[in-house]
Amino acid sequence: MFATLVLVSRSAKAHILLILITFSWGATFVVIKNALNDVTPLLLNAIRMVLAAAALSLYFRKEFASMTRASVRGGVVVGIFLWIGYEFQTTGLTMTTPSKSAFLTGLSVVLVPVFLALGWRKKVNRWTVVGVIAAFLGLYLLTVPTSSAGMFTLEGVNRGDVLTLGCAVAFAFQIIFVGRTTAKNPYAHVVLLQVITCAVLNVVAVPVLERAHVIFSARVVWAILVTGLICTAAAFTVQAWAQQFIPPTHTALIFALEPVFAWMTSFVVEGEKLGIRATFGAVLILAGVLVSELLPGVEMEHAELVEETSE
Repeated sequence: MFATLVLVSRSAKAHILLILITFSWGATFVVIKNALNDVTPLLLNAIRMVLAAAALSLYFRKEFASMTRASVRGGVVVGIFLWIGYEFQTTGLTMTTPSKSAFLTGLSVVLVPVFLALGWRKKVNRWTVVGVIAAFLGLYLLTVPTSSAGMFTLEGVNRGDVLTLGCAVAFAFQIIFVGRTTAKNPYAHVVLLQVITCAVLNVVAVPVLERAHVIFSARVVWAILVTGLICTAAAFTVQAWAQQFIPPTHTALIFALEPVFAWMTSFVVEGEKLGIRATFGAVLILAGVLVSELLPGVEMEHAELVEETSE
């Protein structure tokens, strides 16, 4: 009985921690957006990733000795996609709103099964197809504006939205390769190596891709500390621990709250309003994520239950 209470307690803690992490991810879209008034996006990424890499290297310092070529290779690949994703996301955020950025980034979840089907010939569940269709319809409504005649036109598409969509593609591949790498290597190796790789690439990219400048204002320092220590170093570590005690469907449901938290935070702090059509698009994206992630798992669990009952 005591063991059961301990497991329940761990499960409750895991749920609470994942919700807090998801809230921090959602809330920081506004934090980063404000900081970008005083610092260029790639430099901000470089500083926060170096800070995160240093913190994780200290926390996982004993893991370096047990790393293998396979874990290093896998961690570097994951880190490359993480770097691409953050570069697109943060640069895009200079030209779009926090809530739109969050909802567009959330598309990475529904892109995963699409890329798995195309690149790895994985079967796609019918609910996943429904979710993908809903999410892409939402993407269209959220990003493609209407002309003066009331028709949809691609001419006025926000460049920041396009860059953020590229971020979603990169994060989808990052999710795929995290799964493939952690299946054969310790998760701690992947967490550590992906952040170190991302940090190195960020540092190299700054002088090449932008004219860097920074004013170390309070909002910049706050953004660096929050995103580097809480949203990267702490979040990745807690996520690795928490997912041991939470079903995948629960994790997906919690992570789906990230754009909702971003939307709420942006409304409260900045007074941002999406408009009726954009709001409907955002809701469709959220619905697509939930349908593609939750219903296939529920259907599978139901099928297994029926099979066990028939036996």
